[in-house]
Amino acid sequence: MFRSLDSLASFAACSCLAACATSDPAAHQGNPPTRENTPSAETAQALAVRPASGPAAPAKNPFEGASFFLDPRHVKHVLSTIEQAPSKQSVLEQVARYPTALWLDRIEALASLPGWLSAAEEQQAKEQRPVVPVIVVYDLPNRDCSAKASGGEFLAEQQGEARYRREFIDPIAAEFAAHPELRIAVVLEPDSLANMATNMDVPKCAASADLYKRSVAYAIAKLSLPNVYLYIDAAHAGWLGWDSNRRAIAEIFDEVLTMAGGAERIRGFATNVSNYNALDGEWGWQLESSNPCPNEYCYVQKLDETLREAGITDKGYLIDTSRNGVADARTKWGHWCNVQKAGLGERPQASPRPLVDAYYWIKPPGDSDGVSDPSAPRYDEFCSSVDSAPGAPQAGQWFASYFLGLVERANPPL
Repeated sequence: MFRSLDSLASFAACSCLAACATSDPAAHQGNPPTRENTPSAETAQALAVRPASGPAAPAKNPFEGASFFLDPRHVKHVLSTIEQAPSKQSVLEQVARYPTALWLDRIEALASLPGWLSAAEEQQAKEQRPVVPVIVVYDLPNRDCSAKASGGEFLAEQQGEARYRREFIDPIAAEFAAHPELRIAVVLEPDSLANMATNMDVPKCAASADLYKRSVAYAIAKLSLPNVYLYIDAAHAGWLGWDSNRRAIAEIFDEVLTMAGGAERIRGFATNVSNYNALDGEWGWQLESSNPCPNEYCYVQKLDETLREAGITDKGYLIDTSRNGVADARTKWGHWCNVQKAGLGERPQASPRPLVDAYYWIKPPGDSDGVSDPSAPRYDEFCSSVDSAPGAPQAGQWFASYFLGLVERANPPL
């Protein structure tokens, strides 16, 4: 199921990625969006999303009967940490064998994509079974509208929407189409549409609402190929667990999927991306007793019920278990940045329970969520909260001491 460490260590490191941020679990607010980023009548037709034509991927779990593909960059970082903790060599070598998602978080990162897919094809030919790379597509215009740590490169006022389509999504679609024998799983735009459900009181989010919807719809329309299994980010229990928030996001998903050509264009939804929510238990009620979803699996179950009521049926779910091994790791659900008491969670595996296509380490454990230095660019005050680890580098950079803590607190233990 896994490649050898020797072969993986020989890969060149790929570009660093930015982790996604999450929001406080605010109730849904219906403030109207501003018109700052509303396209003119002259450009509206050009920005219209053309619904996808041709077949989408079949309605099945892509991870069934398949092997995972490892991110060579993450493997290299894990193995390099052995120098700082030689007594943990065997454990770290074990961790290096678990897959993490490959993040496309800027145009520059696209240079790594052909190599990843070719390597996955080579592994597939060697193993004589399907190999699934999991790729996070994360470069939305006006990205990270409710936080600062992971702001993107495309700005609405600088033709960001057109550039996102032309310079980011279109090349990814072409590369996916060039590898038709691979099953490619995509986690689409973490920390995006959920902001439209709860954070419309944030000016940047309100101004970006239509932009986000059109851009995600365009990405779905372009990327929903016969070999590509799309999972739209659906935040997590501590953000959208409340009934009103789930109903709000279901309406948004329905609108975006209709714009993209229909719900059949996607395989399902991804939850807990870069977050810490435990899979089971009642721990969440200690943080907020009004939330009907005290854990992440409960959220998936209730979200699926809400989506079915909205006509979005028969979908699978990915749950990020990269850092959710310690249920009581934080004092507030809204504390998302480098939570220092967190630990590795369940190992990546296919079909672990009903509704769930896979547990997966979507957030590569050890990659920083954001810098803790208040004087540094992109600093967000959440990265120096009482729950955050000190000494953190910029989002996406390797945070070795934090990674070693995740390994030490792994649950199940390594």
